[in-house]
Amino acid sequence: MNNNEDVTYAQIPLDLKHRTAYGREDFLISPCNQDAAAWIDKWPDWPAPALMLYGPAASGKTHLGAVWATKSKAAILNPDDIIQNDAEAISKMADNLVIRHADLLIGDRPCEEKLFHLYNMSKEAQRSILLTSRAPATNLTFIVPDLASRLRAAPCIAIQSPDEPLLTALLVKLFRDRQITVSEDLIQYILPRMERSFAAAQDLVIKADKRALAEKRNITIPLIREILMSEY
Repeated sequence: MNNNEDVTYAQIPLDLKHRTAYGREDFLISPCNQDAAAWIDKWPDWPAPALMLYGPAASGKTHLGAVWATKSKAAILNPDDIIQNDAEAISKMADNLVIRHADLLIGDRPCEEKLFHLYNMSKEAQRSILLTSRAPATNLTFIVPDLASRLRAAPCIAIQSPDEPLLTALLVKLFRDRQITVSEDLIQYILPRMERSFAAAQDLVIKADKRALAEKRNITIPLIREILMSEY
């Protein structure tokens, strides 16, 4: 290579860990999620041993699960934790349980049988289970009828797609979680041009942060415009 040749290298962005704020005070309340937040606050006065929160990706289910786990001293479990452990071992992990992505376990008989046993053990011990899902229990196809009847009878609370005030606050929070302060003009530029979903907001912020690091640029309207244009 000619040493006199001008070559521009993009900085490779390090996948640095950033802390997502999961405190109760960090949860952004809006008409689309206020019922879900109210049910979390209502615990332990739930009418059943289980409660299901459902909604689209990145809608705040994980955040509310973390809030409730702190309040109830619950263990937070992913599908692999259910698959790899028996019900007795799972029940000993904590008095209360958060089971994330529960819809991915439905349709698998061994997993459904474990969930059914966990439900019964929680009922007997007066404990609670919070399940999160992309769909309500009424829309899931169960193999174990007894589990289906119990989860369909339990409270099933929706988180709807975000309205504009929530989407505005969410974008600010997602940037702030990455120690990035953005202008109001930037947020107002983004809102009418992005897909109006939680997942799209999260994806845009991640792409903007990585691109700004790689190109040593500030996050500005031109940078956001380039990202949005690349998706058309």
